[in-house]
Amino acid sequence: MAERLIIVGAGMAAGRVLEHLTEEAPDRFEITLFNAEPRGTYNRIMLSPVLSGEKTYEQIVTHDADWYARRGVTCRFGERVLSIDTQARVVEAEHGQVSYDRLILATGSAPFIVPVPGHRLPGVLAYRDLDDTDRMISAARPGARAVVIGGGLLGLEAAAGLRARGMAVTVLHLMDHLMERQLDPEAGALLKEDQERKGIDVILDAATEEIAGKTRAEAVVLKDGREIPCDIVVMAVGIRPSFQLAQTAGIACGRAITVDAQMRTQVPGVYALGECVEFNGALFGLVAPLYDQARVLAHELTGVADAFVPRELATKLKVTGCDLFSAGDFTGGDGREEIVFRDPSARIYKRLVLERGRLIGAIIYGDVTGANWLHQLIQEGRDVSTMRETLIFGPDAQGTDGLSRSSLAA
Repeated sequence: MAERLIIVGAGMAAGRVLEHLTEEAPDRFEITLFNAEPRGTYNRIMLSPVLSGEKTYEQIVTHDADWYARRGVTCRFGERVLSIDTQARVVEAEHGQVSYDRLILATGSAPFIVPVPGHRLPGVLAYRDLDDTDRMISAARPGARAVVIGGGLLGLEAAAGLRARGMAVTVLHLMDHLMERQLDPEAGALLKEDQERKGIDVILDAATEEIAGKTRAEAVVLKDGREIPCDIVVMAVGIRPSFQLAQTAGIACGRAITVDAQMRTQVPGVYALGECVEFNGALFGLVAPLYDQARVLAHELTGVADAFVPRELATKLKVTGCDLFSAGDFTGGDGREEIVFRDPSARIYKRLVLERGRLIGAIIYGDVTGANWLHQLIQEGRDVSTMRETLIFGPDAQGTDGLSRSSLAA
């Protein structure tokens, strides 16, 4: 008899674990899938092209109704799970109870809304899912004004999408340069200039005091007194793990749902994965570790030995037409050496950080050729002293065995 498996949440991590389970153990589980959104899994990474008009929602769907039907998955979309009784192994949902043998929590995360006065006014939007995207598209019209709070990747993609729909866009960023987690000040300055060349205004060191308006958002007021007129405000300042459902059920939580290397919680039969989990004190928001978690959890459920091991990840992105890459620890300091290449006319900037003869960090803006090779060197912790002079020019400047051509000539 098939085990009853309930999955709460239909994000990309849940979609991947379903793929593993239905392909590797197609008759092992009787699966019920809940999702608060009225739809199944789609590629959230591709919401930006939907916002800009380059793609439609249908083009980013990864699991449609036929996919679930062919695999015998019972879908309860648009229905929230209200509570979990881990003793009785019962999930209480809006339309009734469902019993389980195993339970996977994939509740994801929620956008953080800066709690300034006026943040509940109509016209203040988050940017997290398809419904948010649809609301932004509905509000976007040529000549209207949008303020995006947050100069990280998500905020810049929102700004680009709204600009593509003809809106006048201003990005407000609290820090002194854009994407400060991935870029240093010099690369951040190049990114700011490129955004402004695309017609997007960028204001740095911008602390929001309030969102002004009588019946809807009309302006964002900064702490220095400046007012930025607007028709909509988009909050893109980060996400927070959604773990309240688990916490209320007595499942151990810290900053998120606490799991071990097999994605198990401390409650027998209850597992978690994705943006709602914490493992060894770390949270996860990128797709690669979420897919690793999905593989590990599918193996755990089917009796295959596996363990989740977080990988050091690189950021290789195209931000509204600007190529950039960052990996490792690129902060300066005693005992560290920096190699920097600048080509202002081509808008190319590269900075490598070495310590004890090893590459420990890299930032590239404008030309990411060779970025994967640099990332591999960082991961391997390999001594790069022999290629020191040509390292910044990439793998093509090296010999077939990884030595620099200059060292081979010597």
